[in-house]
Amino acid sequence: MNRFRTSSGGRIDRTASLGFTFDGQSYRGYQGDTLASALLANGVHLVGRSFKYHRPRGIVTAGSEEPNALVDIRRDAARVAPNLRATQVELYSGLNALSQNRWPSLNFDVGAANDILGKFFSAGFYYKTFMWPRSAWEKLYEPIIRRAAGLGHSPTLPDPDRYAQIFAHCEVLVVGSGPAGLAAALAASEDPSQRVILCDEQSEMGGSLLHESEAVVDGHTAPIQAMHMLHELRSRPNVTLLPRTTAFGFYPHNLLGLAERVTEHLANPPGHLPRERMWQVRAGRVVFATGSIERPLVFPGNDRPGVIMAEAARQYAVRYGVLPGHRAVIVTAGDSAYRAALDLKARGVTIAAIADLRAAPDGPYVQKAREAGIAIHPGTAVSATSGRLRIRSATLVREGQQTGETLECDCLLMSGGFTPTISLFSQSRGKMRWDETIEAYIPAESVEQERSAGACRGVFDLAGALADGHAAGGGGASPYRVEEMPVGHGAFRGATFHAGDLRKVKAFVDFQNDVTAKDVRLATQEGFRSIEHVKRYTTTGMATDQGRLSNINALAIVSKELKRPETAIGLTTFRPPYSPTTFGNFAGIARGPLFDPVRTTPIHGWAVEHGAKFEDVGIWKRAHFFPRGGEDIHAAVARECRAVRTSVGMFDASTLGKIEVVGPDAAEFVDRLYTNPFKKLAVGSLRYGVMLREDGFVMDDGVIARIAEDRFHITTTTGGAPRVLNHMEDYLQTEWPHLDVWLTSTTEEWAVIAVQGPDARRVIEPLVDGVDLSKEAMPHMTWREGRIAGVPMRLWRVSFTGELGFEINVPASEGRKVWEAVHQAGQSFAITPYGTETMHVLRAEKGYIIVGQETDGTAVPDDVGLTWAVAKKKHDFVGMRSLARPALSASGRKQMVGLLTLEPQTVLEEGAQVVNHVTDPAAPASIPALGHVTSSYRSETLGRSIAIALVRNGRARIGETVDIPMPGGRIAATIVDPVFHDKANERLNA
Repeated sequence: MNRFRTSSGGRIDRTASLGFTFDGQSYRGYQGDTLASALLANGVHLVGRSFKYHRPRGIVTAGSEEPNALVDIRRDAARVAPNLRATQVELYSGLNALSQNRWPSLNFDVGAANDILGKFFSAGFYYKTFMWPRSAWEKLYEPIIRRAAGLGHSPTLPDPDRYAQIFAHCEVLVVGSGPAGLAAALAASEDPSQRVILCDEQSEMGGSLLHESEAVVDGHTAPIQAMHMLHELRSRPNVTLLPRTTAFGFYPHNLLGLAERVTEHLANPPGHLPRERMWQVRAGRVVFATGSIERPLVFPGNDRPGVIMAEAARQYAVRYGVLPGHRAVIVTAGDSAYRAALDLKARGVTIAAIADLRAAPDGPYVQKAREAGIAIHPGTAVSATSGRLRIRSATLVREGQQTGETLECDCLLMSGGFTPTISLFSQSRGKMRWDETIEAYIPAESVEQERSAGACRGVFDLAGALADGHAAGGGGASPYRVEEMPVGHGAFRGATFHAGDLRKVKAFVDFQNDVTAKDVRLATQEGFRSIEHVKRYTTTGMATDQGRLSNINALAIVSKELKRPETAIGLTTFRPPYSPTTFGNFAGIARGPLFDPVRTTPIHGWAVEHGAKFEDVGIWKRAHFFPRGGEDIHAAVARECRAVRTSVGMFDASTLGKIEVVGPDAAEFVDRLYTNPFKKLAVGSLRYGVMLREDGFVMDDGVIARIAEDRFHITTTTGGAPRVLNHMEDYLQTEWPHLDVWLTSTTEEWAVIAVQGPDARRVIEPLVDGVDLSKEAMPHMTWREGRIAGVPMRLWRVSFTGELGFEINVPASEGRKVWEAVHQAGQSFAITPYGTETMHVLRAEKGYIIVGQETDGTAVPDDVGLTWAVAKKKHDFVGMRSLARPALSASGRKQMVGLLTLEPQTVLEEGAQVVNHVTDPAAPASIPALGHVTSSYRSETLGRSIAIALVRNGRARIGETVDIPMPGGRIAATIVDPVFHDKANERLNA
C-alpha cells in the first residue's frame, strides 16, 4: 500500500487499514501504527520546522523524547491538542494532524529567512539586542517576538472532554515494561499479598522486546517471550497493568503521578469515559525500569529530515514494518547500529556504508555486517549532508583529512551510544555518578524506597536486564535463559570531527531549540562555566525532552572547551513532568463551576425560600441578611439586631470549621497547639481557644468541646478550617509523630443552629429531650448530649452575641428539619432569622474579635485583648517562645480599642487610618498613622455608630480624641473600651 512499508512483518494489523490526513493531504496506515510510523510508511519525513531558524525537520526518534515531530491533532473546533509527539499519537480512522511553526506551508516557510540571518541569532542574542531604545522594544520588538514565540497554538474554545483522577496504593510500582520492568513485576507479584502496578507510556507493553529480532529467551523469540510474561501478569489478581500511562513525576515519600491516556487513541471515544486519567500512587517500593535513550551525534547538517536514530529506524522496521528510506548511510560509535543495518538490509534497504567513529571496530555484529557485504569505514565521521526538505547525500571524512567521499542516500542513521533515562530517579533526589564505561550518568545513591533496573542504570544486555529486573522486584537468581549475541556498547559524546569551518557549520546539539555546537562553545567563551548557566544562556536542554537527547553532548562540548571533566561542570536538573502533560489531567473535575466550588449549608435552601441575600465567605454561601417588605440592608440588620437583643434570633453557623481530635494523646496535642490549658478541661465543658503561628501571631480561634477523655471537637473560623487542619497535620507528622492522635475534618458532618437572645431557652426547651437547660444544670460554656425534635444532638451553651445562647449541633442530613422545628417553636416569641451582618454587629458590641478582621497577621493575643487566654503555667505551646521576644511586648504596639465618633450617626469606613487629633481644620493629617479601623457598624442597641480599631498604645489612650481622615474631611472620635454592651456579662449568663 505504501512504498516504504514492508510486504510483511511488524506488529501492525494489516487487515485494518486506516485513513488519516496530515496538513490536509490524505494518507493511509494500519491499526497499531503511530502517526510517525504511518507518515514514514508514506515517505513523509518532513513534519515540522525548528523553533528559531525554522529549518525543515523530520522524525528523529520513536519515543516520547522526539524533538521535531510535534503536531496539532484536531477532532473538532473544541478538541484541539497542540504539541503532541507524532511518535506517541496512535493512528485512528479519520485522524487529522497539522504541522506547526510554519507559514504559509510546511514546504515553503517564510520564517526560514531566520536561517539565512542565523549569524545575528547566535546564543544569547535576546540578551544583547532589542534593549534600546525602550520605545522600540515596547512598540516593535516585543510584539514581533511574542508572536514568534511558542510552537503550537492553544485552543480557543473550552475543552469539552472529561478528565478523571484516582488515588491508589501498592506495595510495588514498576515504571517501564521493557525486559527489566516485566521481570521486576513478575518477581514482585509472586507474593499474592503484594499489590503491584506496572505502567508504561507506550500503547503496547514489552519495550525493546517488541523489536528484538535475534535474541531468544526461554526458547522463545523476544516478542513471544514478552507476550508470555504479560499473559502471566494479567492472570495475577494482585497486578494492575497500565499501558498508555506516563509516570510524569516523583514526589516525596514514594508518591508518583501517572498520566493515563484513556480514549485519545479511539476514533469515536465513548462519552462515559474520560479523555485522560491521573493516577496518584503511593507505593511502598518503586522500581525504575525506564530504559535508555539513544544518543544523537553532533555533526554538520545532522538535523535534515531523513536523519534518524539507528535504534528508532530498527524499531520502525521490525515493530511497524516501515522503512526509513531505501538507501541508508549509517554513522555510529558502537555496535548497536550494526544491528539496525542488518535488520534494514534484511528488509530490502540498501546500506551505502557504515561510518564508524572507532578506529578499529570489531565484534560479532561488525563481522556479520562485513559478511553481508556492507562497506565499513573505520575512524570516519559525517562531515556534511545535503538536501533541502530531505537528505540526499552524506559526505564521509576520515579523521585528520579535509576531503571525503560523498554518498547518495535518502536516510541517515546515527548512533552515539545509549544514555540511561534517569529523569525520575533525579526527581526522587537520588544521587548520580559518572560511569566511564558507558560515558553517561547512572543512578548511584537512592533517597526514597526505590531501585533502578536494566538499561536505566547502564545494564544494556538482555540477559543482564532480565536478571537485574528480577532482583529489583525481590527475586533471587535469574530464572531466564537467554541466547543473544554480545553487543559492544561503544559511545561518543560531544561534537564529531569534520572538515568544515567551526565558525560557520551548524551541527545541532538541541534540535528543537536550534542550539548548535558553536552556540555552546560561545557560551564558554563568554564566561559561563556551569552547565546550568550554559543551559539558560543557549536554551540547550530546555526543549520538551528536558535535554534527554542533548545533555550529554552539551556537557562534553563544555568539558572539552574548558578542559575540565564533565563531573566538574555539573548536570542539569530533571523536573516534573517527565514529558508534556495536559492541563486537563491536573485539573481533573476542578473546572467550570467545580474549579471554585460553591459550598452551601443544609439550611441554604430554606434561606433562599425566605428571601435571604447572600455573601461569599471563602467558598461558602452565607445568608447576609433577611430583608422583609422592601427593606434595605440597614433596615433589615437593625430589625434583626433588635430581635436578638429583646427576644430571640436564629443563625446558621454550619460553616464553622470542625475537626475531631481523637486518641490517647488528644489532650496533650490540643494543649500544645492552643494558648489556653486543655489537659484538665472537664468532659462536658467548652473553652475558647486561641491558636498561634510559630512566630507568635494569632492564626485562628474557636470554641473547643471535650467530648471524652480522648476526644475533642474543635471549631475554627469559616475560612480557617483547611489552614488549621494542615497546621495540625504538619505538627503531628513532623514534630510530634510519637503522639497517638488522629485528626478528622467533620465540617460537613454537622449542621449548627445558633439560637440567641433572652428567650432562647424557652424556644428550644419544648423540643429538647434528655437535657436540663437551666443555668444551674447547664451553665455558660458547657455542652450536653441529647435529642431535639427527635434528632440526636450535641447542645452547646455558647454565645457570639453576648446574649443567652445555644448552638445546636445535629447531623447535616437533619439540619433543615431541626431548623424548621426551632423556627416553628419560636413563632410565639417572634423568632427572627438573622445573617452574618447582624452577627458582626452583635459581636462588635461585645468586643469579640474576628480573626482576619481585628488581626492583620502581626497581632499577638495581647494586642487584641486576649491576654487572659494565654496560659501562664503551661510548659509550652506553638508560638510561646516567640511571644517572649521583646518586640512582641514592647511599648508602641497597636492594641485593640473601641471608637465612638463625636457625631453619633457617622459610621466610619473599615480600613480607614487613625491619626492624632488636630483642632485646626486646615491642618494636614499627621503622618505616620496611629493605626486603622478594623470594624465599623451602626449599633441598633446603642442607637449610634461604633467601631473597633488597632491603635498604637491604644489602651493607654482610652479617653483621647483621634481623627480619621476621609476625603470629605477629618472625623473626630474618642478612644474607648472595645466592649460597648453588657460589660458584666449579665445577659450572657442568664
